[in-house]
Amino acid sequence: MKFGLRYLNMGRFTDANAAIEFLQAAEEAGFESAWTVEHTVMPDGYESAYPYSDDGKIAGGVSDFPIPDPIVWMTYVAARTERIKLGTGILILPQHNPIVVAKQLATFDVVAPGRFLLGIGVGWLAEEFAALNVPFDDRGLRTDEYVDVLRTLWTEDCPSFDGECFSFEKVFCRPKPPTGPLPIHVGGHSKAAARRAGRLGDGFFPARGYPKELIELARQTAVEHGRDPAALEISLSCPEDVNRLADYAGDGVTRVLVPVSPMPGMAEPIRRPEDVLAWRSIIDDHRDAA
Repeated sequence: MKFGLRYLNMGRFTDANAAIEFLQAAEEAGFESAWTVEHTVMPDGYESAYPYSDDGKIAGGVSDFPIPDPIVWMTYVAARTERIKLGTGILILPQHNPIVVAKQLATFDVVAPGRFLLGIGVGWLAEEFAALNVPFDDRGLRTDEYVDVLRTLWTEDCPSFDGECFSFEKVFCRPKPPTGPLPIHVGGHSKAAARRAGRLGDGFFPARGYPKELIELARQTAVEHGRDPAALEISLSCPEDVNRLADYAGDGVTRVLVPVSPMPGMAEPIRRPEDVLAWRSIIDDHRDAA
């Protein structure tokens, strides 16, 4: 079982020095990865329902809610660390030009080989899409197609692509990722996200708790599409009771993510480098599980 940290480009870790000190301690403790979030803008007075709270609102409001760009943030901290992997949990893929994302992440893989984990989602904040002048209603369709664009550009020498939302003719997109196509983890807490993960993802990352029915749906969808369900990595939030980790491993959970800020139903957050190091024995105990 692998251990990660969530979410590292917020709060006190918008300070680069604090983030570097924390992640260097995480490497020493044996953490495999650190994950980030994305919102390019947070519209004031939004009416879209945040899907992960009872009142449909993000805790703490939006006026003082700095979220550095995840790819820029991760590139900087990758240069100051040695081996910890860095993931987006999630990148709102349909808000981006997929050719630009393909080039950015291939470049990341050149400078920090094998250290990027691409978590993607469709997004929920309609007002953010409007501010970015990006369609909201077809975001699921475009997410699926953009995954195809990424993998096409990462694997084919001079590809062409003809989709419903995006097309190009005989282009070179260099460099290619030296470690091969980057792993794509589908985030979300819905049946659509679970099916997307099973159909085209390398992993599934439900946002909260342990939704066994969604995990089983992702695995069953993988089978229906001729894919190996056991190859689908499952990343879950670390439970409040760490004694449950053995059950997680027994159920085939690949990775648990420990919060760095308070989140309902999850383990106590890790706040300081010395707190990170205290997890070394837990990580060692479960390293070979699952």
